[in-house]
Amino acid sequence: MWWDENLLVLFRRNLQPTITYWSVFFSFGLCIAFLGPTLLDLRCQTHSSLQDITWVFFSQQFCILMGSTLGGAFKKSLKLCLTVLFISSLTISFVFVIIPFCHRVAVLAMVMAIAGLAMGCIDTISNMQLVRIYQQDSAVFLQVLHFFVGFGAFLSPLIADPFLSDTNCILSNGTLNESKNLEHIRNSLVPHHPRNVSHYVLPLDGPALTDVAYAFWIMAAINLPVPVAVFLLMYKKGMVPGCGHQKTSLLSEDELAMETHKSNEFNDDKMSGAQEEQISGHGVHLCCQTKNAPYTFFSIHICAAVVLFMSDGIVGEYSGFVYSYAVENPLSLAHKTAGYLPSLFWAAITLGRLISIPVSYKVRARTMLLINLIGVLGTFLFLFLSQNSIEGIFLGTAFLGFSISSVFPSMLAYTEDILNYKGCATTVLVTSAGLGEMVVQILVGTVIETQGSYSFLVCGISLSTLAFCLYVVLVILDNMHPKGSEGASQKQAEDRDSERYQQ
Repeated sequence: MWWDENLLVLFRRNLQPTITYWSVFFSFGLCIAFLGPTLLDLRCQTHSSLQDITWVFFSQQFCILMGSTLGGAFKKSLKLCLTVLFISSLTISFVFVIIPFCHRVAVLAMVMAIAGLAMGCIDTISNMQLVRIYQQDSAVFLQVLHFFVGFGAFLSPLIADPFLSDTNCILSNGTLNESKNLEHIRNSLVPHHPRNVSHYVLPLDGPALTDVAYAFWIMAAINLPVPVAVFLLMYKKGMVPGCGHQKTSLLSEDELAMETHKSNEFNDDKMSGAQEEQISGHGVHLCCQTKNAPYTFFSIHICAAVVLFMSDGIVGEYSGFVYSYAVENPLSLAHKTAGYLPSLFWAAITLGRLISIPVSYKVRARTMLLINLIGVLGTFLFLFLSQNSIEGIFLGTAFLGFSISSVFPSMLAYTEDILNYKGCATTVLVTSAGLGEMVVQILVGTVIETQGSYSFLVCGISLSTLAFCLYVVLVILDNMHPKGSEGASQKQAEDRDSERYQQ
């Protein structure tokens, strides 16, 4: 059996919080993927230009970065983390409900900024809490977590598709011919890069006819059980004010969990439930004491963060520009055929994350990263050598999505393993990955405009090569990083606080 019995016992003991964090990440995926397909209908709803409406992307992505950084500040207590998750998941449902009532692009940008803050907090806190619960066994659970964000991102456009307008949804006699290019424009819209649609002129005046509101309300209903699940977890842990549920039963569970951990060699240093809330402040204090930290401590953070900056940047670059690359020379694909490429890419990412769940239990995160990064670099080289082949672009797209799918959860598990699961790295890595997705799209889009479409693959080769080189540096730093004294001192401090709490 591929699943270890001790790990299964640990999973059963933490079943409710684990499933709750997974479901919250589904909300994240549902919210992050709907904007691209629905942007033209939202343009009609707000009577704005293509250049103006594409900046809604920036509003969302920038606030995701802010929320990711803000989420790290809530790690001092489990109660605070769950409260923020409850508010954030509820906010996402609320945003879905009110988007159809936003008739000004500035109001829509503000609403998406609020959603971005909620998404950033979800991203950091969910990753951080799973690492805290499972520590050295967290890799497989992080893979499941990121499968759920991929599943949400895959499902969101499918929900929206039946309600998207097939023609220009602002009635105007002046530019009816532009409606023929509507699908091409929709696929050409790239976050943070409004210049790529500057030559298209669509009407701004006239009645707007769109049914996209129903898509948002359906997504709001689908997401509604998520805040309910977070609330039930808070209730179980006695964190809901005014409710009669007491913490005494939770304490007995935690004591039982601690005794079970002592009898299993891989669970000695795990914390659960209320113990996290009591002693995480001490852990944060130790984490922030970098005065005597070795130079490898900072170097590991930097290397891991830059690798994720590059890898998530590749995801944003490829999903954003593969369509534009495919419809130009030398491939010159039909617009409808090229439109399948981004969907194929995200489907391959979701499938790769699903397959990585059992694989990550048998294969170390360090080895998975090596395989993934070699696969990404090899795929870009294959795409470059077969750039005249239509079959090559489809095969390469699928393999690239499959290869890059588990880079983030594997890197997070590997980095936290190097640093003894202090939780310091999670905020840095999540923020760096989001920053890469935003910045790399801007840089690559500028290069494509100035140098031509062939530079799309050259940029991919350069980014993947740099990511692989930094991974090699990270492995060297891992071998150099002291693991004895630092881990022992933190373990002794945690044991002292745990004994004090039990007394």
